Amino acid sequence: METKEMRAAYVETIVALGEKNPNIVVLEADLMSCTGTAVFKKAYPDRFINVGIAEANMIGIAAGLSTLGKIPFAASFGSFSGRRVYDQFFLSANYARLNVKLIGTDPGVTAAYNGGTHMPFEDLALMRAIPKLTIIEPSDPVSCAALVKASAETYGCVYIRIPRKAVPYLYPPEESFQFGKAKLLKPGKDACIIALGSLMVNQALKAREILAGQGVDAGVLDILTLKPIDRNAVIEQASKVRCVASAENHQINGALGSAIAEILAEEGFKGKFARIGIRDEFGEVGTQDYLTKRFGLDAETLADQVKKLL
Repeated sequence: METKEMRAAYVETIVALGEKNPNIVVLEADLMSCTGTAVFKKAYPDRFINVGIAEANMIGIAAGLSTLGKIPFAASFGSFSGRRVYDQFFLSANYARLNVKLIGTDPGVTAAYNGGTHMPFEDLALMRAIPKLTIIEPSDPVSCAALVKASAETYGCVYIRIPRKAVPYLYPPEESFQFGKAKLLKPGKDACIIALGSLMVNQALKAREILAGQGVDAGVLDILTLKPIDRNAVIEQASKVRCVASAENHQINGALGSAIAEILAEEGFKGKFARIGIRDEFGEVGTQDYLTKRFGLDAETLADQVKKLL
């Protein structure tokens, strides 16, 4: 299966955007080598700012640039983009109705050897509480490039959550994407797994294969945008199945699982529902494969949970 680094998809996109739009600027908190944005710095040195290890200040600068008509993309590890800059992003960017694009890399267990201190299991819950903020988590390089481009072309603050490492392609190059629109990757008659992000979408697809071998027809819905969430797609798929499971590389509280639970409860869903995600734990050091299994995010756990619901 062909793969590509998500950070490469992100960087290639902003470099291409920067060529056409001189208002595109990039800010880093001394993590250019991790994010890969040294390429943008080389191409447009006058539109690249390394603030050093001062993430909150980075957001203040990004907000200031936005008031001048610039379109700032500010990046850091998701643990810092979610927690360390939250007040500045909430007030200086969102409350002020500005146009700051905040990137959070290495979400959840994809932080791997950076360990528990750098493993954001709560960033989406925090971001989801910010009024009017758009929250996206692309699932492959194609959706990443398309949604980063859409972020640059749409006025308003956006939180973009992406892993750095290589992930499989799920969509053809010509596929189109919109904020607030999910993609049905596989239909199902018995169950629907609603997944967010490359790790969990791929685990959901593997779980579907496991379940198929056990006589269960499970669909997979790639939600892509946590906020605004595609309520219609969730309701439509839920109406066709006996059970629904949410799958996220995040705490089960406050993000995808909570959003889906709210929709199903408000719509009077008569089937069964389960949330698959981190269950009130901190992160730890390990390989991504180990951590995926350790925290119950793997395909086997997803398949078992669906079987229990049925």
